[in-house]
Amino acid sequence: MDLVSFLKTLSPVVQALLATLFTWGVTALGAAGVFLKKNLSKRLLDGMLGFASGVMIAASYFSLLAPAVDLSAGMGIPAWLPPTVGFLMGGAFLYCVDRLLPHLHVNMPEDAPEGIHTTWKRSVLLVLAITLHNFPEGLAVGVAFGAAAAGLPEATVASAVALALGIGLQNFPEGLAVAAPLRRAGLSRMRAFQVGQASGLVEPIAGVLGALAVSHMRPLLPYALGFAAGAMIYVVVEELIPEAHHSESGDVATISVMLGFALMMFLDVALG
Repeated sequence: MDLVSFLKTLSPVVQALLATLFTWGVTALGAAGVFLKKNLSKRLLDGMLGFASGVMIAASYFSLLAPAVDLSAGMGIPAWLPPTVGFLMGGAFLYCVDRLLPHLHVNMPEDAPEGIHTTWKRSVLLVLAITLHNFPEGLAVGVAFGAAAAGLPEATVASAVALALGIGLQNFPEGLAVAAPLRRAGLSRMRAFQVGQASGLVEPIAGVLGALAVSHMRPLLPYALGFAAGAMIYVVVEELIPEAHHSESGDVATISVMLGFALMMFLDVALG
């Protein structure tokens, strides 16, 4: 029995949980790179962030928005409307959370936190920023498995697996890209690893919530798929790409975005 056949025997919530535990595990594996080397070149980190951006952009379209458009076609309303509304709501949700939740992005000075003013420690603010970043990824995987459980041809378990695999692949460099600067800033290897792997802990929670929500509310599927896509695109545009192009490695970051996009497109088409 292959992986897809095995997953089809499980409930969508269990499917989403297993898939997002995988994506969290890959994040932890990437963060463990700090035990091998203290300093990584900024050029390499920029390439990793660019690669993650490309994967997330491609996943937003091929695994989320395109199925959302297909699902909307038989709803008696314009096929573009539900995914568009969901997409904008996903971006608006992340915008509001970004403005309200106290957090501090990696590589930002301690006196430049975002959100409501607080006296919380830097490590707590970093974890909150990472949580904000990764919630949409787990949500996307959960929604994809929930959509597949609805039995619609536009959304399949195979395509949800492809999405989880793509997010897992980009989580490896992402975990390292989070942990390495912390180690370089003076945190111990263990502390840098703990904060780095924490970037994936929220994904199983978001995945289960996403699967539960859409499994019992089929009319919300195209909106939920669009919402997850909008949230991921917001993270890419607001944080990942600007950070990847912050130094002199802009060309490396741009090429990495293209490679990440191409890989996710291949995974979705070949497996989904």
